[in-house]
Amino acid sequence: MSPAVVPFVDELVGFALDNSDRLVRMSIEHVVLVLQALAIALPISVGLGIAISYNDRAATVVLWIAGVLLTLPAIALFGVLVPSLGIGAPPVIAALVAYAQLPIIRNTYIGVTQADAAAVEAGTGLGMNRIERLRRVRLPVALPVVMAGIRNAVVILVGLAAIGAFIGGPGLGHFVFYGISQGDTAMIVVTTVLISVLALAFDYLFALVERGLRLRNGEQLEPTYVTRTARAVSTQLT
Repeated sequence: MSPAVVPFVDELVGFALDNSDRLVRMSIEHVVLVLQALAIALPISVGLGIAISYNDRAATVVLWIAGVLLTLPAIALFGVLVPSLGIGAPPVIAALVAYAQLPIIRNTYIGVTQADAAAVEAGTGLGMNRIERLRRVRLPVALPVVMAGIRNAVVILVGLAAIGAFIGGPGLGHFVFYGISQGDTAMIVVTTVLISVLALAFDYLFALVERGLRLRNGEQLEPTYVTRTARAVSTQLT
């Protein structure tokens, strides 16, 4: 290891240890902020995805609007929301809800519209109406695809939530902006790594849910690395 690297690593470790309490508190705030936005965004985006699956013209319009929302710069969107919602968590949550729409709406629409035609016809033959076919056939098949969209949305939200500190939002973004203003490299690096870890943790947890849904639908999946490792350890112990 280069002699210049060792002091830098020591600085990072020292900052993390000295500010561990604040980092934990801000991480919890960050997670809560993302979950609040997701709790609001999910019913809206899944409902829209289901609704537009019955109308191609509406699907084009809704997906276009959701795509435009996702391309808006976060700072510009915050500037639009602050006059009506003030500063702090409310405008940040509203912005995150807007940014979560496209991945979830698109995947819900794709999952519902690409449900197995034979299964849908079988439901019709059993006397199911449109709502029953949606609830018993289309949605169970679409759930893994919807979950993949949720995974994409959550990773986006974890990153964008940090920018919310610009307008007084909670979370790890405070350390990022303060580190930039003070030229504190250790603060910036440690906080950025922590945000990345949160994004990976969210993605992994939702990936497990998605995998469970795919297994429930009867798909044959390769064992994950964790599963293979656990089996190998179990074999060695027995």
